[in-house]
Amino acid sequence: MPLPPVSAALTSPAPLLLTSEPDHSSLVPGAPGAAMEEELKCPVCGSLFREPIILPCSHNVCLPCARTIAVQTPDGEQHLPPPLLLSRGAAAAAAPPPDQDAAAGATCGGAGASTAGGLGGGAAGGGDHADKLSLYSETDSGYGSYTPSLKSPNGVRVLPMVPAPPGSSAAAARGAACSSLCSSSSSITCPQCHRSASLDHRGLRGFQRNRLLEGIVQRYQQGRGVAAGASAAPAVAICQLCDRTPPEPAATLCEQCDVLYCATCQLKCHPSRGPFAKHRLVQPPPPPAPPEATPVSAGTSTAPNTGGCRSPGGAGASAPRKFPTCPEHEMENYSMYCVSCRSPVCFLCLEEGRHGKHEVKPLGATWKQHKAQLSQALNGVSDKAKEAKEFLVQLKNILQQIQENGLDYEACLVAQCDALVDALTRQKAKLLTKVTKEREHKLKMVWDQINHCTLKLRQSTGLMEYCLEVIKEDDPSGFLQISDALIKRVQVSQEQWVKGALEPKVSAEFDLTLDSEPLLQAIHQLDFVQMKLPPVPLLQLEKCCTRNNSVTLAWRTPPFTHSPADGYILELDDGDGGQFREVYVGKETLCTIDGLHFNSTYNARVKAFNSSGVGPYSKTVVLQTSDVAWFTFDPNSGHRDIILSNDNQTATCSSYDDRVVLGTAAFSKGVHYWELHVDRYDNHPDPAFGVARASVVKDMMLGKDDKAWAMYVDNNRSWFMHCNSHTNRTEGGVCKGATVGVLLDLNKHTLTFFINGQQQGPTAFSHVDGVFMPALSLNRNVQVTLHTGLEVPTNLGRPKLAGN
Repeated sequence: MPLPPVSAALTSPAPLLLTSEPDHSSLVPGAPGAAMEEELKCPVCGSLFREPIILPCSHNVCLPCARTIAVQTPDGEQHLPPPLLLSRGAAAAAAPPPDQDAAAGATCGGAGASTAGGLGGGAAGGGDHADKLSLYSETDSGYGSYTPSLKSPNGVRVLPMVPAPPGSSAAAARGAACSSLCSSSSSITCPQCHRSASLDHRGLRGFQRNRLLEGIVQRYQQGRGVAAGASAAPAVAICQLCDRTPPEPAATLCEQCDVLYCATCQLKCHPSRGPFAKHRLVQPPPPPAPPEATPVSAGTSTAPNTGGCRSPGGAGASAPRKFPTCPEHEMENYSMYCVSCRSPVCFLCLEEGRHGKHEVKPLGATWKQHKAQLSQALNGVSDKAKEAKEFLVQLKNILQQIQENGLDYEACLVAQCDALVDALTRQKAKLLTKVTKEREHKLKMVWDQINHCTLKLRQSTGLMEYCLEVIKEDDPSGFLQISDALIKRVQVSQEQWVKGALEPKVSAEFDLTLDSEPLLQAIHQLDFVQMKLPPVPLLQLEKCCTRNNSVTLAWRTPPFTHSPADGYILELDDGDGGQFREVYVGKETLCTIDGLHFNSTYNARVKAFNSSGVGPYSKTVVLQTSDVAWFTFDPNSGHRDIILSNDNQTATCSSYDDRVVLGTAAFSKGVHYWELHVDRYDNHPDPAFGVARASVVKDMMLGKDDKAWAMYVDNNRSWFMHCNSHTNRTEGGVCKGATVGVLLDLNKHTLTFFINGQQQGPTAFSHVDGVFMPALSLNRNVQVTLHTGLEVPTNLGRPKLAGN
């Protein structure tokens, strides 16, 4: 079935047989074939491929460009013939006809050549320009010299060319280059991967011609509307040796070198001294106008003059496209594929050539197989391209959101700052009002005191003047008539000027102090802070698990969050679908909760908080604790005389006195059963088995305090004991190899004991409620091993009758 073209600009004359038909062309943005154009450009000249050859590293390069980067290693350090000068006109006159020149070029290892910049004469001089990029050019002068170094559009080092010898034809120069190439070892370095490859006696002709790429370039040019031999000439002639991007306009043209130089490159690469002193520098000619477009037939090979590679017959030359044949046997078509050399071969190559002992496959089958592999690989690239396209859409949406959010935040910031300015203005008015009131109050007080003091002063002054006049009188009787009254008045007037009467009641200073420093500091520290609640935490279900009666939960903050969390709150219900309660508050994102009920289902959720508040809850995760309890003896809670072994499952004691050890599990709900196997039993000791609180006394027999409920047993009988109260003596004891079972039923709140599968006495204790831990007391004469994770047995025997 046919594969759609990679771009709508490419048309194929024959369908391609592939296993699938994905439409990859819709993933290429822009104009049809625009994204593919970089794949069709030579890494040396930066133009579309012209006569591409395949290097051993699988990269491609134009044949004329390959001549410019091939390095010849001379034998015995011999020098090439001295460069001879040839004027541009003489070179054009001495150029052979196009057919003869093409034949000479084929003899030299390629059917075409190129100038460094693609500028020069017409059809008559095309071969001459090609000769100037041969191995006799200064670019690869027989010694691989790269001084001075220049760069092509893609950064490949090239050098200006040395003119051809005067009076010699282009074919003769090309023949000399070929003979030199054959007589001396040469190599070529890939401009992309920088791997070097040695050339054999065939030179560049030893590399295969990439006719497939050549055809794709042809169709690409047709699709872009480029006619045969037509090229868009640059508006201004540019320097052919510039390493700038874009190159500088050309200032001079050397007629002997036929190279365009800008002012800088002319001083650096073509100084007016030494061999270059006799070269003639002229103004650069105007760029040639593009010829009129001519129709292109399906079998015609066309390529524009791209500035780096041209056909040897001059611009506008076209030749019918030949069917690919074996380069070593020109009359034979390809029929097989050499797996070892990874190249197509003909029948004679297998019979006479170096492929005779190589692994070969049919050409058609290998062609289809490789096309299928390419199509399959292309499907993967297509999927990634689709993802990239969706990602670009996402990024463009983010751009739009950034623009919108930026405008919103700017408006919000302006509004907030305006609100601060308005609040400051209102507060300023209030403070000014307070200052005005204080000032008016002080002025009123001072004026009142001034008026009062002025009135008193006037009265006192009048009284003094009157008394002085009275004193002047000489009539004693008349004086005595009024003297007592005047004396009293003067005394009263004096008493009116009491202490403080002549002191100001208010100060000129204002007792108002405005502390603006905190506000100024707050303004200077005003900055953006988190203004949103933290996002919903994401539960990491792959890390959430249960073990025994413990649950572990893990969560994380969503990516790209802009509101970080200061901490998290983990909530858990009671295992019966009740209300949630907080079990953890902190910064960690991994939490383990111990001491839960066995065989229970818990619901858990988490939320984050920061300075702005508490965020929403996460999804609820459901966790199921273990059906049965797995536990061991706890080395941290046991008496120091207790000796544990077998991964804390076996216990004995170093003392002759009874010592207590607890289990690592705690029970408050459900039905639980465990067994203890008597490994050693010497001298008829009394081990005790049961349950206890965590605070039980550890240095005496289990059951002697109010924190334990136990059964102690010897080799003949057993008793139940709690608070040192012995009850229900029952016949039947233990010995080496006996098994004691403990059944704690917290649903019925009972405790029952078993020996070797038979219930020992009646139910030992009732009304058992709270949190209990498995417990054991023993001395050095006993060793027991704990067995846990047991289902509650259903075939236990009937209880033995209790004795007195």
